[in-house]
Amino acid sequence: MYGFILHAHTKPEQSEAFEQLFRAYVEPSRAEAGCVQYHMLRDAQDPSLFIFFEVWASPEAFAEHTALPHMREFSERRMDYLRRDFEIREIEMLSA
Repeated sequence: MYGFILHAHTKPEQSEAFEQLFRAYVEPSRAEAGCVQYHMLRDAQDPSLFIFFEVWASPEAFAEHTALPHMREFSERRMDYLRRDFEIREIEMLSA
């Protein structure tokens, strides 16, 4: 298993656009063969902070996900939406 928690600090004026863009990615991501869990969250105190909790079957499964055309395209223009680059913390799965 490969899991992480990602913080996306969006520019306030781009928060709604970021939400709309990534809401459209949730179900297709969950449908990918290597996806175990995929959750998109928004901080209750800071509406410009989005948190992703993702678990993939393996680092290779996640690499396949990030290689998809829409993910590559977003990666190239992510700073149009973000105040700073993603904060990513890999996690160790202690429970199933």
